[in-house]
Amino acid sequence: MSKKLALLDYGSGNLHSAARALARTGAEVTVTADAEIALNADGLVVPGVGAYAACMAGLKAVRGERIIGKRLAGSRPVLGICVGMQILFERGVEFGIETEGCAEWPGVVERLDAPVLPHMGWNTVQAPEDSVLFAGMDADTRFYFVHSYAARKWEWDDNSGSHLNPAKLTWSDHGGPFLAAVENGPLSATQFHPEKSGDAGAQLLRNWVAAL
Repeated sequence: MSKKLALLDYGSGNLHSAARALARTGAEVTVTADAEIALNADGLVVPGVGAYAACMAGLKAVRGERIIGKRLAGSRPVLGICVGMQILFERGVEFGIETEGCAEWPGVVERLDAPVLPHMGWNTVQAPEDSVLFAGMDADTRFYFVHSYAARKWEWDDNSGSHLNPAKLTWSDHGGPFLAAVENGPLSATQFHPEKSGDAGAQLLRNWVAAL
């Protein structure tokens, strides 16, 4: 029986390409802003492109932050993509403006310290050996990025006992290290676009769906 996925429509993200990529995993995909559908799906995907503040405004307009929070409280899987990853952190700072995020993870999303921005194109990542998302992939596998902002450090002490699932962190580098992906219990996210990353992105999405 195929898994049912909800792709959250809150006015941000290339929903068509993401929906097509998710459907290729064999899952049944519904693009929706309906809270009941989003809460009851086997997996919820939160896309995002553009400015942090605009994405948060759109998310709040459909009460998306509540949907995400309710799913995670019930250990229901969520996958954030690009700005959909960024808004999971406490706050984002763009053009000197600080915006409150969903605060599922501590920390700030800030401008990359790189001579060339945006970071656009293919790049490798350093994933932990026990990663679910990157299972079966070679170390030189490349993914497609397009962004100028990211979480440049992880501020959660996994040894503090403050939460049950130590996070699996995947890093990439553009002018310095930044978080390319996080796997934290039911909550996963990628800074790159799996739907634009060819065979590698397709494998990552299959891995995520298979784990639902």
